[in-house]
Amino acid sequence: MADNQVVGGITGASIQPGLIESVRSTLSEQAGALHRLSTQLDSQQYQQALKLIIECKGHVILSGMGKSGHVGRKISATLASTGTPSFFIHPAEAFHGDLGMITPYDLLILISASGETDEILKLIPSLRQFGNRIIAITNHSDSTLAKHADATLELMMESESCPNNLAPTTSTTLTMAIGDALAVALIRQRKFLPTDFARYHPGGSLGRRLLTRVSDVMQTHVPTIGEETGFRQVISAITCGCQGMVAVNNAQQQLVGIITDGDLRRYMEKSAQLDNACAADMMTRSPLTLPVDMMITDAETLMQKHRVSVLLVTDNENNVAGLVRIFD
Repeated sequence: MADNQVVGGITGASIQPGLIESVRSTLSEQAGALHRLSTQLDSQQYQQALKLIIECKGHVILSGMGKSGHVGRKISATLASTGTPSFFIHPAEAFHGDLGMITPYDLLILISASGETDEILKLIPSLRQFGNRIIAITNHSDSTLAKHADATLELMMESESCPNNLAPTTSTTLTMAIGDALAVALIRQRKFLPTDFARYHPGGSLGRRLLTRVSDVMQTHVPTIGEETGFRQVISAITCGCQGMVAVNNAQQQLVGIITDGDLRRYMEKSAQLDNACAADMMTRSPLTLPVDMMITDAETLMQKHRVSVLLVTDNENNVAGLVRIFD
C-alpha cells in the first residue's frame, strides 16, 4: 500500500490535527455522562430492579440488538461470574424459537437506548404471557419498552459522543456501567467472597491461588541428611539437592532442623573447626514449616512475612512431606 493511499478518508501518512484533543474530549464527555447518571438516577427504580434480581428463582437473561447486545453479553458474563445465574439471548433468535430457553422463573433485562428497538419489543407479548418480569435499560423513560417494564433504568444521556450522534458510544458506556453497578451491589448483598469468585474461575490464576493447597504444588523430592552428617557432606547435599537448603532429621526420621545456604555461610564465618562440624552444629532448629493442607495463598503470605523463598512442608507427625518455593 502506498504511503499516501487513502483508507476510510484518512491518509496512511498522517493524522489529522486535533484528533488527540478529540480523544480527551470524548473521555471527558463520557466521564461527565457517568457523573450525571450517578447523581440523577431514580433510586426507587434501581431498588426495584435489585429486588427483582435478588428474588429471581431462575436466570437473569440479557437481551439487546447490535452494540446493546454486545454490552448485554458482557453484563450477563459479569453477573454469572459473581453469583447470579445468567445468560444472553439474541432477540431475533428468541423470536424465532429461542424463547423456549426462557422459563416463567426467569427475569429479563432488555437493553435498547431508544426503547423502540423492534426486535426487543416483539418479545414483550410472549414474555408477559409467560409471566416473566422485565427490567428495561433505556434512555427514554416514556418509550414503549419502559412502559412495559417492571423497572426502568434510564441512561440520562444527553447525546452520543459520536459527532453525528449516531454511533452507540456514550450509551454503551453508560449501559456497561449500569450492569457493573448492579453486579457490585449484588456482590455486597450476597456477601460474595474471593473464594466464591474462585469457584466460578477455576481455570484462572485467581481460582488457582484461592483453591490450591500446599500439597497440590509442593515438590516431593527434598534433600535430607541426619544430625551427625559432616560438614563436607552437608555442602554436597545442598549442592546436589539444588534447593539452596537441606532438611535435617533425627534418628526417628523426624524433622529437627534445616540448613540453608545462609546458615552455612554464617557458620563458616564464626567457626574455625569446619572439618569437625556436623549438621546439628549449623542447623536452624525447629524451623518454620507449612502444613500439607494450608492454602497456597496463606503460604505465600507467611513466606513474604518471614522473607523466605522456600519452606518445608510437614505432615501431622512432623515428617517432611515436601517443600514449596514462593513462586510455585
